[in-house]
Amino acid sequence: MKILTDYLGRQVRLTEERLTHILQRPQMSGMEPAIEATLQNPEQVRKSRTDEAVLLSYRYYTGTEVGDKWLCVVVKYSEEDAFILTSYLTDQIKKGEQVWPQM
Repeated sequence: MKILTDYLGRQVRLTEERLTHILQRPQMSGMEPAIEATLQNPEQVRKSRTDEAVLLSYRYYTGTEVGDKWLCVVVKYSEEDAFILTSYLTDQIKKGEQVWPQM
């Protein structure tokens, strides 16, 4: 298990099980450093529309295996814990309340 740090300095767990799940997608091969960078220095963070405890951190990457895409890192937060649920490449940022940077 890895302990990463998010953009607010909070510790976030990345378990081997979740990392294996993420890396099963061929387009995510080699993206582990980008997951950490996106969590630490996102361009945008939004609240999930379906789960108040989940935040989606986004950072844009050029030249991925599937072209220029946003990397989304999905983290579930509670008072005692935070952990990565998944991460994926996408063409666009999901709708939802933007929490960072604050507008």
